[in-house]
Amino acid sequence: MSMTPSNMLPLGTKAPDFSLLDTVSNTILKLDHLKGKQGTVIMFICNHCPFVIHVNPELVNIAKAYTEKGIRFIAISSNDVKNYPQDSPEKMILHAKAEGYLFPYLYDETQLVAKAYDAACTPDFYVFDNDLKLNYRGQLDDSRPGNGIAVTGKDLRYALDCLIEQKTNTALQKPSIGCNIKWK
Repeated sequence: MSMTPSNMLPLGTKAPDFSLLDTVSNTILKLDHLKGKQGTVIMFICNHCPFVIHVNPELVNIAKAYTEKGIRFIAISSNDVKNYPQDSPEKMILHAKAEGYLFPYLYDETQLVAKAYDAACTPDFYVFDNDLKLNYRGQLDDSRPGNGIAVTGKDLRYALDCLIEQKTNTALQKPSIGCNIKWK
């Protein structure tokens, strides 16, 4: 299990636009149509990463809690499916249903979206305001597989609360740590 930190895209960066296949609905979805009234969380995840598996239930809990507050969630998998077939679009559908994802699970076949976001690992989290300007990037919380710290989502939850309340997030934004994106 690799421990790759996320890159820290500069705050204020405009979210790179995209149109990607939503594996669950089998439709092409655009960022402009997906963004939330209060903000948008873009997560780079995949099916097989132990770091993502570790946090999946909390991702669903956070999405349930914040979707009703005007925050939209978008999950993207950018892994090379030739060498990692467990991350194929067909398996993404099954995974999304099994985990109870309430959000689109998009497939970045060309990996251009991951590169545009400077994504490095799974999970990798980006929070954008209602103008799609980056407000937070980094970890869900301090929990990692095997470290004994409970998964709470406190860092992401705090960032979302600050965004909704229009308060400056003065907390230290720590990089996420996870499996590296499987580049072609």
